[in-house]
Amino acid sequence: MIVVWTLLAFLSGGLMFSYWLGLLAKQNLKEHGDGNPGALNLWKAAGYTYGLTGILLDFLKGYLPIFMLIRSDVLTGFELVLPCSAAVLGHIFSPFMKLRGGKAIAVTFGVWSGLTAFKGSLGYAIILAILLLTGRLLSKGRATSSDADGFQVVLGMLVLTIYTFLFDYSTSITIFGFINFLLLLYSHRKELRRFAGTLNVHMKR
Repeated sequence: MIVVWTLLAFLSGGLMFSYWLGLLAKQNLKEHGDGNPGALNLWKAAGYTYGLTGILLDFLKGYLPIFMLIRSDVLTGFELVLPCSAAVLGHIFSPFMKLRGGKAIAVTFGVWSGLTAFKGSLGYAIILAILLLTGRLLSKGRATSSDADGFQVVLGMLVLTIYTFLFDYSTSITIFGFINFLLLLYSHRKELRRFAGTLNVHMKR
């Protein structure tokens, strides 16, 4: 049963709604911005209506399979780690796009919402808001770069994972948090390299 649910979660995560919506709007997301076939790039390429729809659908493809899995009570505890991880993995390595997917931010929120009844996703949102505010203060009100935003996404997941460890969440949730952190680390690797390079330049001045 765990294999079936893991496969279903992976296929659900792999549904590239934002990319398909872009095609519907006659916009190939691979040719816009950083080429990411995700909802934020869809927003920039086709407008907020398409963008919000993409965010919602990318959220739901992570939320619904995990919500149904929790409700069915078929898998519990450590058994949930694989399907949860598979949903995020499916978006990053989409089987519908030759294993070239997106950055998995919206689907991450969806999985955490289904797994923790929205508590984990709310905590992640608060952490990201604090990091964004801190970044704005450090940059003296200037908008942060996409590389800095990527760094905040990855750092925020690490902070959330540490939080689940310190405040008595189940071990399975903490393990999933660490796996989610590693997956976001991979999906944002380009932004992190550029951010580290920029930071290094500033430190040498």
